[in-house]
Amino acid sequence: MITAQDIDALDSEFQTQEPKEILRRILSEVPNIAISFSGAEDVALVVMAWKLKKDIKVFSLDTGRLHPETLRFLEQVRKQYSIDIEFLSPDGEALAAFTKKKGLFSFYEDGHEECCGIRKIAPLRRHLQGLDAWISGQRKDQSPTRSNVPVAQVDKAFSTEGHTLLKFNPFANWSSRQVWDYIRMFDVPYNPLHDRGF
Repeated sequence: MITAQDIDALDSEFQTQEPKEILRRILSEVPNIAISFSGAEDVALVVMAWKLKKDIKVFSLDTGRLHPETLRFLEQVRKQYSIDIEFLSPDGEALAAFTKKKGLFSFYEDGHEECCGIRKIAPLRRHLQGLDAWISGQRKDQSPTRSNVPVAQVDKAFSTEGHTLLKFNPFANWSSRQVWDYIRMFDVPYNPLHDRGF
């Protein structure tokens, strides 16, 4: 079983491995693990993992702000691959209090921090406390803030004093082009919003 003590060595080892091999290893050695699925190009990661382990746990954040196309796409993936996707939602009372105070579109005026805290971070934090590790589709080429994203890490943002959470980013060293090559090669469905520039 992979533990926090293994992470630095494992991250070095994974730097030269293909995502499929990384997934094969972590799915076989970390039993309580799930994939985060945003309904974007991380669909390639979900399908790659599904090919290795049919009963892979998958979760998605339903912020209440997703486009209808994204919701339909998530449902398409769920049905096509017979994957149970667990949808994480914000706390109803906290969200109601926030929208009553700030309105539905406050993120346009005062940034995303408070809104994302309620709609994304809090539900994610609750869910991750029940896992030993999670897998994300983060890549170094996505933005300057992700340019140093490791393949394997202790997730310091969501670990607590009594719960060390591991995080794996098998696509960290892949480019957008490699992800899209995989999507096309294996005829993986993708969110139609990509064709509209989202």
